[in-house]
Amino acid sequence: MRSSKVARLATALAAASALMLGLAACTTPPAADPPAPDGAATASAEPSTEEFDPALIVSDDAFFDSTAMSEADIQRFLEQTACRPDAGVVCLAHYRETTTDQPDEGPGHCDAYRGAAHERASRILHRVAGACGISPRALIVLLQKEQSLLTRPSAYGYERATGYGCPDTADCEQKYFGFFNQVYNAAWQFRQYTEHPDRAYRIGVVDVAFHPDEACGAHPVDIRNQATANLYNYTPYQPNAAAVLDPESGDGCSSWGNLNFWRLWWRWFGDPTAERFPGFLPACSRLVGGHPCPPVATIPAAPPVVPES
Repeated sequence: MRSSKVARLATALAAASALMLGLAACTTPPAADPPAPDGAATASAEPSTEEFDPALIVSDDAFFDSTAMSEADIQRFLEQTACRPDAGVVCLAHYRETTTDQPDEGPGHCDAYRGAAHERASRILHRVAGACGISPRALIVLLQKEQSLLTRPSAYGYERATGYGCPDTADCEQKYFGFFNQVYNAAWQFRQYTEHPDRAYRIGVVDVAFHPDEACGAHPVDIRNQATANLYNYTPYQPNAAAVLDPESGDGCSSWGNLNFWRLWWRWFGDPTAERFPGFLPACSRLVGGHPCPPVATIPAAPPVVPES
């Protein structure tokens, strides 16, 4: 039998559940906004970019919810997204790739991934999300933010799908090329940032640049959660005032990566800062810090009482 405290928590979680129902690369202007896929729109319209908060781009609950979409949900989403591929290139809904084994990285990190032949992109996204504890929505948005891979796929984009190993000041590292390689390593890296958070971008006040050109300056951001810190470690720029006021053009010191992540999530999945459960529930129920609640231990039954002779 569970303790009354655990039972009350389980009841509260169940009640809460029952009550709740790139665009281009980060430093170049974004392409025309893609329409939301059928069935993907939410009740909330995308807000003005002036509401973008560089301190909270996405909630931990949204970013780390690996169960946010099933494999079928992901496949349906890809199929419903308007796609104009380059000649000789298939849309992501029809893309397949043979994946490779990846090791178990230990507690809190990515679980083992067993490679398989001809896996669909939707299956890869679903399995990587589950293995590394990252939302498939985060991975989908990352693919579009980095290479417009959902709407304008290209051979170049598939090689560099999530921008992993592609610094702003040098060529991409070819050893990381390939769709699965890119998706897995991006998720692995987000997990690495989470498990080892003492980095340049972490929770608290940190100077965040506006552009790779240092002359464009920086401004302090009071980073509020681990998911937002992860995004800055991956793409270390915030939009300047020109990009926020005119997200289609900006100016010579504008960068769009993290602004586009926020915009795409809003357009396709609703508010990226939303949480599924009320704040009074334990932090682990909201994936604060990127970690779910541990499973409730089973308490062994008491041994039978043997009457004294």
